[in-house]
Amino acid sequence: MKAYVLKAHMRQQGCELHRIGRSRNWQLKANFEQLQTIITFVDASNEPSWLWLAKILRNEYKHLSHDELLRIASTLEEITINTLIARSDCTIAQARTIIDELEGLD
Repeated sequence: MKAYVLKAHMRQQGCELHRIGRSRNWQLKANFEQLQTIITFVDASNEPSWLWLAKILRNEYKHLSHDELLRIASTLEEITINTLIARSDCTIAQARTIIDELEGLD
C-alpha cells in the first residue's frame, strides 16, 4: 500500500510513471522541479523503503543537460555559482559557463 501512495504523489506532480513491458522495472519521466518535489516528499515521509528512490533521483541531477541548467539558472533571482551548485548539484565549471552565458559573457 505504501507504493501506491508514492506512485500517486508522482502522478499528482505531473510525472509520467509506467512499467517497462512486463518486467518489474519502471520508467519515470519528470523535470527538475518534479524530481525535487518527489525527493522532498520521500525525505519528509521517513519511509525507509523509499530512500533508495531518493538516492537514485539525486544522482539524476548529475545528468542535467546544458539547456536544463540554463533554465534553472534563469529562474533564480540572485544567481551565484554557489546557489546554482546547491540547487542543481552541477560542477563549478558548468555553473561558471551557465552564469557567463546568462550575463552575455560567453
